[in-house]
Amino acid sequence: MKSRVYFIKVSEADSISAVQDKLLRLLNKSNLFAFIKPFDSVAVKLHFGEEGNTGFVRPEYLKVICAKVKEKAALPFLSDTNTLYKGSRTNSKDHLKLAYKHGFTPANVGAEVVIPDERDKAQIREVSLNQKFVKNAQVLSVYLEAQALVGVAHFKGHIMTGFGGALKNIGMGSATRQGKLEQHSNIAPIVYADNCVGCAACVEVCPVKAISMKDKKSCIDNAKCIGCATCIAVCNYRAIDVCWDSGGDLIQEKMVEYAKAILESKKKKSAFLNFCIKVTQECDCLAQDDPRIVPDIGIFASLDPVSLDKACLDMVNKAAGKDIFRELHPRRDGAKQLEHAASLGLGSLEYELLVV
Repeated sequence: MKSRVYFIKVSEADSISAVQDKLLRLLNKSNLFAFIKPFDSVAVKLHFGEEGNTGFVRPEYLKVICAKVKEKAALPFLSDTNTLYKGSRTNSKDHLKLAYKHGFTPANVGAEVVIPDERDKAQIREVSLNQKFVKNAQVLSVYLEAQALVGVAHFKGHIMTGFGGALKNIGMGSATRQGKLEQHSNIAPIVYADNCVGCAACVEVCPVKAISMKDKKSCIDNAKCIGCATCIAVCNYRAIDVCWDSGGDLIQEKMVEYAKAILESKKKKSAFLNFCIKVTQECDCLAQDDPRIVPDIGIFASLDPVSLDKACLDMVNKAAGKDIFRELHPRRDGAKQLEHAASLGLGSLEYELLVV
């Protein structure tokens, strides 16, 4: 059975207020939030953008979404998780500061901003999956405890997954740092000896003593490493990182299984919006103003994240006149995440596009 995907066209010439009006029209016509009940706690999962990035979904649009949720007498909050890499979103304090800097304040969006702090172990939940690649998913409990979930994603390219949309926003975006590391590589980080200055900061923070100094360089014992990625966060010299080249398709399949860990708890209580506005080659973690790779297309909405991402992919490729993400990231086939998600029952590859 085909899933319904609602679409409204947006162009670069549209003002922010014009896009807000179109978004409201899309939400009204689709009745996307019909499942939300009074007093539901609603996690609005998004990406606040890295320092210097401008591609993220604007706070003015989140204001419209939150207002629509509150019409249901529900309680929305905006949320994202801390990053695996070193940057402005590595810890909750700096991440929240950056979110506010980018305009995502309670006064601007009409909702609180919640960024879980993994130092509080009560914020972490292990979900038993027993899937092909992920047996136990490490996720942030805030997304499981909320009564409803609204995924808001900027649809764009990605160096590891070909493209990123609704599935990536939930799968990668709801995982703990350990969960992100599990998806990105074979658990243990690697040391780039040329960058290591021998400060031993990583040795001091490793909770399982998996790191030692050899010849004044950090050395990670893979057998002891638990994949918490604390060493990555503490290193100021980019000497420890994920093995980004590990498993071109594997990362997509792990990511989708992580999405299942969250979405299984939100059956008939989740909805998704993809903004195909300023579609860029790389994700919003890129700390710069990445240019468009196609003209602005519009906003898509659905209860099915698989159909939603598939519709966006099809429309972007149609606008480009080719498989643009495959051209930009030739070693990545983004279709793998869609196929695996469909096989796990997260949605359908077939959809009906309803133009608003």
